[in-house]
Amino acid sequence: MSGVFVTGGTGFVGRHVCRLLAAVGQEVTAIVRPGSVARVPEGIARVIVVEDIFTQTPEWWAEHLTEGAHLIHLAWTATPGKYINDPANLRCLAGTLAMAEGAIAAGISKITGIGTCIEYRMGDAPLDIDTPLDPQSPYAGAKAAAFTALSTSLAKTDTDFAWCRLFALHGEGEHPDRLVANLHSRLANGQEIPLSDGAQIRDFLDVKEAAQCIVTTALGPTNGPVNICSGTGISVRDLALGIATQYGRVDLLKFGARPNNIFDPATIVGVPTKMPKDFAP
Repeated sequence: MSGVFVTGGTGFVGRHVCRLLAAVGQEVTAIVRPGSVARVPEGIARVIVVEDIFTQTPEWWAEHLTEGAHLIHLAWTATPGKYINDPANLRCLAGTLAMAEGAIAAGISKITGIGTCIEYRMGDAPLDIDTPLDPQSPYAGAKAAAFTALSTSLAKTDTDFAWCRLFALHGEGEHPDRLVANLHSRLANGQEIPLSDGAQIRDFLDVKEAAQCIVTTALGPTNGPVNICSGTGISVRDLALGIATQYGRVDLLKFGARPNNIFDPATIVGVPTKMPKDFAP
């Protein structure tokens, strides 16, 4: 194999993916913006600097990618509180399709893209990879469109394709405005935390476990859609209570102080895709 190219390698998930790839001896090339170079994880010797990967042409990608290499595409708009309805989702979609066209021309061995659990049609039952897609936001719609376009287009080429749908990740490097990081920060500082009633059931997973699954998928034989999740649901209320108990400050949790989001599904729990037992990166 001719190494692994990674977009979004300085992000929340990407940093863990890059570190793991380097740890298992892969030659990693991170494709980053000029302002992100300093955040490239240790052990990543090769970096391609580009102002905006989503404005690059298929020809640019074909020139910079290497035949036989793998490509893990993590880059996307992801600002908490904004990304769900961000118009930039359309630019990310268009740029991703241009990237794939260039990757095919370059002879990339496999593309592993990153999707989201909210591509699925929501319901009370656990979401598996056969659950119909029914995206209800610009973010989910753009991700689902990328999956559909890439899976059908790449099926007619020699480039393999996997699509890792992430559920509720948390852990090292998480944005401070995300739920778990915000809980830890405010509880550690003795600050009250206004919350909804916390009845929402979610499938939480540590980002390091997710990174392991992404790398195993990217380097292994698994193709097609992949659910990366714990398979276990827990209410936001119980999660918050568990964290607050660690600090001895359950009193700081103010359930019901914020209204519930009427567009927020009551339950999002996945069925994890089994990783191949005879393969380890």
